[in-house]
Amino acid sequence: MTEPFSEKLTLILKVLSMSRARLAAELGLNKSVVARWASGATVPSGHNLAQLSTLMARTIPGFTALDWDRDLASLAGLLGVGVVQPAAVAERGLILPFLDQIISTTALRSAAYEGFYRSTRPYAGYPGLFMHDHCLVRMGADGLLRFRMATGGVIVDGWILLVQDQLYVIGTEFTGGTLAFAILHGVNGVKCEVLDGITLSSNLDMGRTPAATPIVFHRIGELTPDPAADDVYLFELAAPNPIALEGSLPEDLRAHLARDVGPSQIPLGGDWVLRLPLSRAFSRGPAPRLP
Repeated sequence: MTEPFSEKLTLILKVLSMSRARLAAELGLNKSVVARWASGATVPSGHNLAQLSTLMARTIPGFTALDWDRDLASLAGLLGVGVVQPAAVAERGLILPFLDQIISTTALRSAAYEGFYRSTRPYAGYPGLFMHDHCLVRMGADGLLRFRMATGGVIVDGWILLVQDQLYVIGTEFTGGTLAFAILHGVNGVKCEVLDGITLSSNLDMGRTPAATPIVFHRIGELTPDPAADDVYLFELAAPNPIALEGSLPEDLRAHLARDVGPSQIPLGGDWVLRLPLSRAFSRGPAPRLP
């Protein structure tokens, strides 16, 4: 699709004066499913897209599943509401003082970061265990890198802002309706193989306890020309138990993620707070291939 499915669905619902709840009821789906479509967290399966298209055809004469492939301007014309301003201009979503600079950097460096990744991080809820997230990174229609991460049913969707030599991550966690953040070291080269940094998010406990942890992302695959198929593959990757198996992590990765910080470490030359200087970063591009 030329533009995100979520924007097209939002346009149609607005024109038809139809709520997400009503759409879910008409399709016999849970409201959360439609909410994820409208937010861009997921796209409909082939079966649900066919059902949705049939429903739309009842009020939009001649509408078929192929009309989802139209751009917003063409879809607006089909609906008789005129030309829609492109999302990159009208609904960029982030208002920052130096957004133009970020977009310029992204245009130059986005290809190095697009792809599928598996992260490893300490499991804040269960000390001593580690867990994996799966995520994809792709260029968005707004000129910014977008990411989508899935972990055991929890979905995080948001932006990756390229600022100088670092990646600033801002995401929305849809399960609890909270935000998640990260600062990662960027890499030089045509492709990123490993990224690391520090995340800040809320645990899924009663008090939504804030927690900061180191995190490492390893590239595990490339995107295809079909964003919908990539989304399906992401959720297939994220389906298994996210807890890392005992003994599955290399010792250097465990040591990198399991930090001793605090007063007892000061006399030993250790860290007072959790931090990740560039001298200890794992972030890198592909290793050179020897002849």
